[in-house]
Amino acid sequence: MMIPGPDHPITLSRARSRWRARYAGHVIADTDDAVVLREGSCGAVVYFPRQDVSTEFLAITDRVAHCPYKGDGVYYTLMMDGVFAENAAWTYEEPYPALQEIADRLAFHTAKVEVYAVDDAAVNPRHEDRESVDEVVMHTDAGAGRSQREHWPANVSMPGP
Repeated sequence: MMIPGPDHPITLSRARSRWRARYAGHVIADTDDAVVLREGSCGAVVYFPRQDVSTEFLAITDRVAHCPYKGDGVYYTLMMDGVFAENAAWTYEEPYPALQEIADRLAFHTAKVEVYAVDDAAVNPRHEDRESVDEVVMHTDAGAGRSQREHWPANVSMPGP
């Protein structure tokens, strides 16, 4: 096991934007909790939380790669709509302590899977207009049979006689 340092820098940072992965025209991963790994002069690698990936399209392969800094990487083949990409995703199930933050996360080979940042406002344009959770909760029944605040104004009219 080797520890990243000046001779081989590896940095991890929380992504500031939402990230997606698309394969065969389908979004297979979507998260606002990505971790970006930068290693030496290599390009950045986005690691998605496993729960934000459609893992039903992944099948584990026999390929295992050892990295003296990260540990043993396990690879997956991706199959969707009859199209497959061998060893298109990987994970470090038990990464070394210095890179523990990538545990339970998957990364994609960008030559096989499109990985891209998404503007959250483009995904959910009304995101900024929504009521806060606290505001919605205050309009629910507290157990007394009526809402905790005055009712919202009606947004539909009653049917006529």
